[in-house]
Amino acid sequence: MFNDIGPLELVTIIVLAVLVFGPDKLPKVIQDVMRTIRKIREFSESAKQDIRQELGPEFKDFEFEDLNPKTFIRKHLENEDLGLKEVRNGFDLKKEMAEVTDAVHSRDSDSTPSSSSASSSSGSAAGRVDMTKKPEGGTDHDDRPPFDADAT
Repeated sequence: MFNDIGPLELVTIIVLAVLVFGPDKLPKVIQDVMRTIRKIREFSESAKQDIRQELGPEFKDFEFEDLNPKTFIRKHLENEDLGLKEVRNGFDLKKEMAEVTDAVHSRDSDSTPSSSSASSSSGSAAGRVDMTKKPEGGTDHDDRPPFDADAT
């Protein structure tokens, strides 16, 4: 329950409890807190059992911990029945990106680089639009204002 509390934090909590409640009342306060925690746990377990009974026998292996999104996703992604490892291993991202790039540049994905460059140069004359950025007028004109180090 308190896995992330360090020894210094625990000592600080104990000292604060002694200062707030006093050494005479502290044992009774600890007993009351422990009794309350036990009742909450019993209520929680009772509610879980009631929910399991209401769901019926088809949900007999239902675990409430699976409702945590991280646990749910991890459990279903590690399931071998889905075949996700085969899909993941069969997917080549570099090849897919190359095909998308070729499609954007209107090149044939099967063609060799020499034939694709020849077809793209002849293809631009055939009505295709060149989408590459080129400076207008052939000069290197920078539209940004000059950088002023003193202004920042």
